Amino acid sequence: MQKQEPKRVLAVVSDLFFSVKLSEAAKRNGLALEFVKEGSEVLEKAKTKPALIVFDLNFETVSPLALIAKLKGNAETKGISLIGYLSHIQGELKVQAQEAGCDMVLARSALSLNMLQIFKRHSGI
Repeated sequence: MQKQEPKRVLAVVSDLFFSVKLSEAAKRNGLALEFVKEGSEVLEKAKTKPALIVFDLNFETVSPLALIAKLKGNAETKGISLIGYLSHIQGELKVQAQEAGCDMVLARSALSLNMLQIFKRHSGI
């Protein structure tokens, strides 16, 4: 019997501390986590159909809202789950992310609290 490759998650984040939390949660759920720091790379890697893409909505150098809109507007990538996180006081950015097509927008603290469950849901376990 052939061993199945772990499902993949792309993380478009710049915060090293939060990266560690994401890595730990992915590892505990048997997911392969890959960090991406450039917008064009996100679009290219999305074509390989990761189970989930996590966006830091404040990572301005990659233009997360534009990336989300491009991913949801492309027939090849529109089915990928997209989760964005931000500060709990950024209500306007939350609305913009939802309008761009982000499937779930959470405060950073809420994502931290629920990360294991969210990753488990996307792992297929």
